[in-house]
Amino acid sequence: MLKEFDLGRGNWVLDPFLGSGTTSLACMEVGVNSCGVDSSPLAVFVSQTKTTRYDANLLEKAAASLFSIPFSKPSLDELDPLVKKAFSRPVLEDVVFFRDKIADMDGDVKGFFMLALMRAAMEASYAYKDGGVIKIVKKPTPPFRKFFKRIVKKMITDVRSIKLEDCETRIMLGDARVLQLPDDMFDAIITSPPYLNKIEYTTVYKIEYELFLPGVKVDAVRSYLGLNPKNVEDPFPELNLPIIAKAYFSDMKKALSEMFRVLKPKGKVALVVAGGVFPDRVIESDILIARLAEDMGFKVNKICVVNRRVATTKRVIKIGEARESIVYMEKQ
Repeated sequence: MLKEFDLGRGNWVLDPFLGSGTTSLACMEVGVNSCGVDSSPLAVFVSQTKTTRYDANLLEKAAASLFSIPFSKPSLDELDPLVKKAFSRPVLEDVVFFRDKIADMDGDVKGFFMLALMRAAMEASYAYKDGGVIKIVKKPTPPFRKFFKRIVKKMITDVRSIKLEDCETRIMLGDARVLQLPDDMFDAIITSPPYLNKIEYTTVYKIEYELFLPGVKVDAVRSYLGLNPKNVEDPFPELNLPIIAKAYFSDMKKALSEMFRVLKPKGKVALVVAGGVFPDRVIESDILIARLAEDMGFKVNKICVVNRRVATTKRVIKIGEARESIVYMEKQ
């Protein structure tokens, strides 16, 4: 998309639903300035860590020092019951031991190793995310220290192999509906908001928050962008949408208004969205978001469908086709 929009040095790209930081990292690889915003402290931590410029030699020295520390058994008494269920005791003791040692590190390396530990811990856990629910299924797990070392080694190899160009990268905790950014700042917006009907973007990360970001305040973000689906403005009253969909499109209207405000005239937008599947229908999010955008003053240039799947109710009754699409538009 960066090439498609003919973006280069000096241009600014915004991703107001940053997630794991893919847009910002892609911009760094080609030297485009970027700003990423997300309402999730976990997403902001991951994105900040991934977009930090590291010295691979310094990381290798820090890794050697970390893995040379003799193991001492930590207390698990204060951990949340869900966290205790999610790991075998030996693995959890290793995770907490390394977490506490990494917390004593200085500078950017602390975030690097904490992210590596988070990845290793979740892959070695019994937990998996099933929609909006964490499920615990016991399984064999690898020796944790060796597994953690492999992940650290791979991440350092990635640091050495990825060439990042000179540019400015900003990562911010914030609300896409009320962006704390100047008017007419960005040349393009490339983003993917939460998909309609994909619920609880925070509850399913409870283990990560409890273990690696303790004490961080987390607001629930469901398939709508805000926190409360009651008393919302319904942008499409003629469609009699489910309350969740009303809240979703109400919030998307606010987010689109902010995108329009911060985008330069003739600025371009690529918005990745997906249809919402409900018991009685499939809601075509791409069409409705395009309608909202045009009402806002955007010119919708095209909608590209990138994925389709059959939508069913009661597992066997076909109710339509859910599609994933990219909505391309520009500010008039």
